[in-house]
Amino acid sequence: MTDARLNAFMTYLNVLQEWNSRFNLTGIKKAEEIISKHFLDSLLYLRFLPGGKIHIADIGTGAGFPGIPLAVIRPEMTLYLIESSIKKSLFLSQVSKLLHIQNITVLEKRVEEIVVGREMLPVDVAVTRAVFSLKEFVQHASGLVKEGGMLIHSKGPKVYEEVKEIPALRHEITPCRLPLTEIKRNIVVIHV
Repeated sequence: MTDARLNAFMTYLNVLQEWNSRFNLTGIKKAEEIISKHFLDSLLYLRFLPGGKIHIADIGTGAGFPGIPLAVIRPEMTLYLIESSIKKSLFLSQVSKLLHIQNITVLEKRVEEIVVGREMLPVDVAVTRAVFSLKEFVQHASGLVKEGGMLIHSKGPKVYEEVKEIPALRHEITPCRLPLTEIKRNIVVIHV
């Protein structure tokens, strides 16, 4: 990782901790846990993303996960960070400016309120982290994604129960271990 990227993550960490002390953006407060459970967890998505200049929607991004870490590593991507919380949306705008990330648009809306073509372009990939069940994610995110695109969701041990609710869709489940921990994730890629 380059020095510029490491500096971006350190700035992100410091700003997140500062805002977290006032606005409770995330329940995780300790630096080492933010690094492992937010930053590294977000970077698990990288191996599933297509290469090149793609458009991504991060739905229910909260304090910017997985979107901002992905933007730091892959600056050629265009990201829409969708977050309905005013304080979290303000944080996302502020941290994007501090990190000089120009490929991010913050949409302070619920995903159901988004009108493709007005607020955002159709995307190649929609991502989320534990905000929705797989069925809800498919219902809410499919309309944002181009034909032939993907939905990517990180799930815990109940993934196999949830997959039964989306049997008609082609999908893959890849088990992953969160670096520096014993925590297991299941990355679900759904083709739309």
